[in-house]
Amino acid sequence: MDKVFVENMPKLGFGLMRLPKLEDGVHIDIEYTSRMVDLFLEAGMKYFDTAYVYDGGLSEEAARAALVERHPRDSFYLATKLNVTAQGCVDEATAKKQLEISLQRTGAGYFDFYLLHALSADRLAANEKYHLWEFVKEMKEKGRIRHYGFSFHDKPEILDQILTEHPDVEFVQLQINYADWESFNVQSRACLEVARKHGKPVVVMEPVKGGTLAAPPEKIAQLLREANSSASPASWAIRFAASQEGILTVLSGMSNLEQMEDNLSYMKTFQPLNEEENAVLKEAMKVLTQIRQIPCTSCHYCTPGCPMEIPIPEIFSSLNLDLIYGQRENAVRQYSWHTGNKSKASACIQCGQCESVCPQHIEIISWLEECARTLEK
Repeated sequence: MDKVFVENMPKLGFGLMRLPKLEDGVHIDIEYTSRMVDLFLEAGMKYFDTAYVYDGGLSEEAARAALVERHPRDSFYLATKLNVTAQGCVDEATAKKQLEISLQRTGAGYFDFYLLHALSADRLAANEKYHLWEFVKEMKEKGRIRHYGFSFHDKPEILDQILTEHPDVEFVQLQINYADWESFNVQSRACLEVARKHGKPVVVMEPVKGGTLAAPPEKIAQLLREANSSASPASWAIRFAASQEGILTVLSGMSNLEQMEDNLSYMKTFQPLNEEENAVLKEAMKVLTQIRQIPCTSCHYCTPGCPMEIPIPEIFSSLNLDLIYGQRENAVRQYSWHTGNKSKASACIQCGQCESVCPQHIEIISWLEECARTLEK
């Protein structure tokens, strides 16, 4: 990928994973999303990221209604992804058909960036079996995609293996945030170093760790306030990710105009963290390592295949209110609301399906047992 292109890419990307919903809680609010899209483009930003599996396809459809049908095609970049674990993906034909479906849903004509989705050691075989590496090259030659890469959720050794075996990959998408910089499960720093060793530009996902770093524990919030009382906690997290070397853009899964306006306030004219600011976040990292919590990012990869239809990410967010903030009463209330017409944590039959697809490699079964003990009345 051309170095000048990478350097000139606006450093904030719009992640279309957590878009605002209508009152039914299912369908995306297109009118409101359109206002967010307009504000994003007016600020000079260009990169939009969705995926075949996001919201069961509603995210790609929203991209069409709020973006593609309302703005010139050359005024933005659109990225989407092919997922070998998606429902209905049972062979090579159904895997490759995802591109056609994504093009139909979005009406984009072509994708500027196309990714093999959420690669990890246990998904490599399927991508090889279905000849997807050859497929993306062929689609680029045919002009259906402009650049191809992959998103990644595993150890740096696996990332090194993939990039060594597929040196033609043009970019990678990595989970990079200060909470996971040295974490065992994610290893943000080590994975970024592997990408840099191979000379691959990096698209950052989860810079705010599923919203966790937008409302960090009070000790960390106090650290950040003392360093800069006017900067939002989210700004520290996003600027940290964008300040790393070799970053193409940083995706923020914005859900409302307030988040959009906050992000644009410091990313429109992005300035990397200075030495003093980096020191503040190093201290914040130390504090985080001392707090026990579930490292869930609410990606929802675990829920489609759950035979008991347990709302796992929502349940985990409830327990984290207690673990991180000590808000037991609020945690119980939120848990009751999330499981009001759905299965509770105690309904888990320990089949392990959720753990087999979790990008964060969370011991979901064990945590669900703790959720049941702590939050069920």
